[in-house]
Amino acid sequence: MEDPKTVIRETDAEAVRLAKTLVRTARYGALAALEAGTGGPLASRVATATDLDGTPLILVSALSEHTAALLADPRCSLLLGEPGKGDPLAYPRIGLRCLAEKLERGTSDQARAERRYLNRHPKAKLYAGFADFSFFRLNVEAASLNGGFGKAYRLVRADLIADHSANEGLAAAEQSAIDHMNADHKEAVDAYARAFAGARALGWTITAIDAEGLDIALGDDSRRVFFGAPLESATALRQVLLALVQQARSMLHADS
Repeated sequence: MEDPKTVIRETDAEAVRLAKTLVRTARYGALAALEAGTGGPLASRVATATDLDGTPLILVSALSEHTAALLADPRCSLLLGEPGKGDPLAYPRIGLRCLAEKLERGTSDQARAERRYLNRHPKAKLYAGFADFSFFRLNVEAASLNGGFGKAYRLVRADLIADHSANEGLAAAEQSAIDHMNADHKEAVDAYARAFAGARALGWTITAIDAEGLDIALGDDSRRVFFGAPLESATALRQVLLALVQQARSMLHADS
């Protein structure tokens, strides 16, 4: 029985979806680490993306203090969630407790992280290859979600990280699917954005695909579209995308 004195709500499907949306759509966040040498708190802003399973990715320079901090002690926290107009505390945000993992150049994990990160932050191509820059995975251990006033939740790794069997196949198939959809099916991507992400403007592109959905962007605006059910394999992606656009067109036609 839930303690009536606690402010923490029971984690439900709605909270999990909100948490995943915040993580998947974030472009920037506040990284908190322990300063090398002193162990004191150190916070900085970082640009973020996600790996296929939802693990946050960052690209940092060896010249920055937070990189030295992560290498000395991998314990860190990442705060995600952007405020809008009015009271900034009225908007949802999530704090992730993580262990940072540096990805070594030349590995498949690093190559996948770089590809997905640069899809989200294409301007980073100017410096991502510099010798002093490295990609890190921020492996999630737990999280605290504030969904708005009176909506506090505690989440565990399994609530956020999607260890699906389709991930391995998607690592090889994702980029060609993204390039094909953005080049040859722009109308379909806009239909996804309008029907499932509440968008009005046109010109959206897909920046990432994973087993549970896809991320779309228009300028600095990033949004999430969830599939009806997780992909069982990468080979199912084409059929799922086709069914999704048919559903989107039906919804848009009904609303017009």
